[in-house]
Amino acid sequence: MKKKEWFKLKFSLILCLGFLFFISCSKESTEELVLSPSGEVDLSNDTKSVANASVMMQAFYWDVPAGGNWWNTVDAKVTDWANAGFNAIWLPPAAKAQNGAFSMGYDPFDYFDFGEYDQMGSVETRFGSTTELKSLIGSAHQSGLQVYADIVINHNSGGASEANPYTGNDTWTDFQPKSGLFNRSYDDFHPNDIENNDLGKFGGFPDLCHKKINVQNWLWKNSNSVAKYYKNEMGFDGWRFDYVKGFEPWVVKEWNASVGGFSVGELWDGSVDYLNWWANEANSSVFDFACYYAMNDAFDGNDLTKLNNDMMWKRNAFRAVTFVTNHDTDEIWNKKLAYAYILTHEGYPCVFYRDYEEWLDKGMMNNLIWIHNNLASGSTSILYADNDEYVARRNGYNGAGLIVYINNSDNWQERWVETNWSNTTIKDYSGNSNWEPVTQSGKWVKIQVPPKGYSVWSVK
Repeated sequence: MKKKEWFKLKFSLILCLGFLFFISCSKESTEELVLSPSGEVDLSNDTKSVANASVMMQAFYWDVPAGGNWWNTVDAKVTDWANAGFNAIWLPPAAKAQNGAFSMGYDPFDYFDFGEYDQMGSVETRFGSTTELKSLIGSAHQSGLQVYADIVINHNSGGASEANPYTGNDTWTDFQPKSGLFNRSYDDFHPNDIENNDLGKFGGFPDLCHKKINVQNWLWKNSNSVAKYYKNEMGFDGWRFDYVKGFEPWVVKEWNASVGGFSVGELWDGSVDYLNWWANEANSSVFDFACYYAMNDAFDGNDLTKLNNDMMWKRNAFRAVTFVTNHDTDEIWNKKLAYAYILTHEGYPCVFYRDYEEWLDKGMMNNLIWIHNNLASGSTSILYADNDEYVARRNGYNGAGLIVYINNSDNWQERWVETNWSNTTIKDYSGNSNWEPVTQSGKWVKIQVPPKGYSVWSVK
């Protein structure tokens, strides 16, 4: 809970399939890959490819600085993020919430107040004003980034008390926001005359009933609904749905059908069957919690065989958003190996703000993002896994593909692997090895990997 415009590139590769903007198994550039003298990919030469340029930035963390300056902080970074290879940013819930200037937005009150009305103790939100948010979204679009809104529609907060005939007592369900839009009463929440409850309440907040016509009209059906206002007036391009365990997947499906755009649901569950079922029912992507938990067991539990586990990206890469950390959960400590994993494998990887901007080496992260956008295409074949070592091959889609070698031991390791290439010189695009071996006619080659590290091999 604490919970595209495309890149304007120098290449003229144009894709025909709309979903390919958010997956990694797509066409790649055949241009020579440029490395800096240190072995790190040189982004200044703008060699990134449009085809795989699909990495999301979670552009916040829990309890970002209050004071109304967060939109300006992010605004100052979007050009650099676009140049690094990101294609989209996910913003926190942007509208006025019960805790006003101190709220992270997950206690929504007025869906149409982005820092414009004096209510809940402030005019601005924790993040800033309506004008500043629009400026940020405009800057992101100008830089070629899409902007995803965090949508909290399971529950509301901040309503006044009213007598509720369905409960027999007073409930905090009288919402009269100053925007004058989406007024609600006890009839819009559970229990009511048609439904006592849906899939789940959260934190004792009033629980919206999505079967109510008034709720549907104001959330996605009306011309000035939340969904259409966010898209047409504010300029959001996609949606991250909060706590989707709390309501049926048809809600997200109808929202998506009404306004379109990329969407991903926060279904906090490690069951791949459940994740895949929900994604199909909602016609939406879903965060790959199965992958998250497997990586935690693999990298922190020192058992890389856990990467053989079933994951959402293995079931349906088109609908899997992979991640290492988010604003709610930060269990994986061996983040370097985890990012090497998600940025070389299938799915739509999401990078956490503090990992990128504060906690990890930004050069390493930019290198992995570049590798993802230029090399990580095609299906995946797991070649080897034991407690310490893991090797996988991306088989390429109209391109070379790659071999990723991850090592969780304290020593350098070497291994013979079967590649995509015969009689071809390859090199490690991570810069962690200076080997440039030639593959045999049968495509086999010996590669190496540093201790507690990774290497990523492709054609020179």
